[in-house]
Amino acid sequence: MDIQLTINDIVLKVPEGMSILDAARTVNIDIPTLCYLKLNEMHYNNNIASCRVCVVEIEGRRNLASSCSTPVSSGMVVRTDSLRAIQARRAMVELLLSDHPKSCLTCAKNQDCDLQALASELGVRHISYEGEESEFEIDTSSSSIVRDPNKCIRCRRCETMCNDVQTVGVYSAVGRGFETVVKTAFDLPLSQTACTFCGQCIAVCPTGALTELDQVDKVWKALNDPNQFVVVQTAPAVRVALGEGFGLEPGTIVTGKMVAALRRLGFDRVFDTDFAADLTIMEEATELVHRIQHGGRLPLLTSCCPAWVKFFEHQFPDLLDIPSTCKSPHEMLGVLIKSYYARTLGIDPKTITVVSVMPCVAKKYEAARPELSQGSETADVDIVITTRELGRMIREASIHFDHLKDQEFDHPLGESTGASVIFGATGGVLEAALRTAYEVLTGETLEKVEFEVLRGMDGLKEAVIPIAGRDYRIAVIHGLGNARTVLEKIKAGDSNYDVIEIMACPGGCIGGGGQPYHHGNLEILSARAGALYREDRSKTLRKSHENPAIIGLYKDYLGEPYGERAHQLLHTTYTARKKI
Repeated sequence: MDIQLTINDIVLKVPEGMSILDAARTVNIDIPTLCYLKLNEMHYNNNIASCRVCVVEIEGRRNLASSCSTPVSSGMVVRTDSLRAIQARRAMVELLLSDHPKSCLTCAKNQDCDLQALASELGVRHISYEGEESEFEIDTSSSSIVRDPNKCIRCRRCETMCNDVQTVGVYSAVGRGFETVVKTAFDLPLSQTACTFCGQCIAVCPTGALTELDQVDKVWKALNDPNQFVVVQTAPAVRVALGEGFGLEPGTIVTGKMVAALRRLGFDRVFDTDFAADLTIMEEATELVHRIQHGGRLPLLTSCCPAWVKFFEHQFPDLLDIPSTCKSPHEMLGVLIKSYYARTLGIDPKTITVVSVMPCVAKKYEAARPELSQGSETADVDIVITTRELGRMIREASIHFDHLKDQEFDHPLGESTGASVIFGATGGVLEAALRTAYEVLTGETLEKVEFEVLRGMDGLKEAVIPIAGRDYRIAVIHGLGNARTVLEKIKAGDSNYDVIEIMACPGGCIGGGGQPYHHGNLEILSARAGALYREDRSKTLRKSHENPAIIGLYKDYLGEPYGERAHQLLHTTYTARKKI
């Protein structure tokens, strides 16, 4: 039932039970918020009304009300722009700033900080409140995430993301008032918890309390070491998001400019992780067929996402025999650079530094896994930086990104198909696999290569795909909470899937924790996904098994897909871990 109310002299009708904040937004009245964040597509709703920044004045009420948590009522008269409301908001921001470090210029979130932006918007020019600032220890224990509780504003967005959406449960608020702090269980270092390092807490954090572990200086050091041959590779999702950091519209494809910028930075070779995505399809599709033909355990779960891998190691250690043993694409490419490519150039692998540019914070953790090294002598990938970190490097080098002329990836590890490009969007891995599986199993040409049923932002998508007289039951999942629901069914024996793709982040890698901040605008994710599908359509080759460089690699070096050498180099193992 709709009810009528008035906001800033505008009469409007909205559904009963809607908040004042949402009602105001229907008529384009902006009320500042800080702790509040609602992402319907992700079933994320942080609505604790703790910051009091969104207060409004309601006729007939003595106290100001938080618009995010106060429902509308019939005949209500609201002022969002009264002097009293504006002064109260400014006072709340000043209170937050009074217990906040004043290191904005050197903070990793400088110019991307919601608190900083709000202080500017409200015209905060001085802080009226003085007192001793809280002092907490900074947690730098993990290889992916830095946690600085001194910059925490107790909005609890990270807690909602970790507990309600991802169902990992690492964070919880402890204490009262200014003594409140969001902590891990038993105040353990993040590295000793079940954190998956997906980075979605970073994606929703309004300040610099949660950031990725910056490894830009390590890259600069490698680039300036005359004894190192430095190779860089870039994931598909990076090329459709990097431009946002330089004022370009979300979804702008900047592949050529990105390659040109990387060469300007001084990398000796610029390769495309998409090449290894094609390779992953060859291995994973063959692994699936092998399981089906030899009575192996189903469903096969994709293993491209390191946050998802760590999640099932902690939460479902009794199911470690069902994920694919394939390494993720960038790890596959890393090991090939240090074996196949090093041999081709006659270079000692120990003198090669492999840098991966990823949309993902968990890739930093993944690169440090002991399972992903060649005989423990050298890691497959040495350094991982995020899309945001690459943007910072380009700016540090004073490169005018938008003026760069497009350049191509280096060969042979830079050739790829359209199938590999869509790895960056949820459903893309299985869509790419189906393009190859269909032709391998039927011996026929797949004319329509798009599997639309696997696309979109639904957290769980299901399909039955008939191939060569057999129905393949498929699921595509993004978000770890959605993954938990399906895994519980598998554990209970209540599942008949053949293969499941799982990505930890919303929309897949396009919504990774290392991408430019979306600030709650999920239309940005849709634009990035759309760009990947456009690039797929623009490719001459759109099926992984058609990649001539992949065909040559198997012929000259790897042998058969899922064969002995391929298994030695391209596959890995998993470890059961504690839940804390």
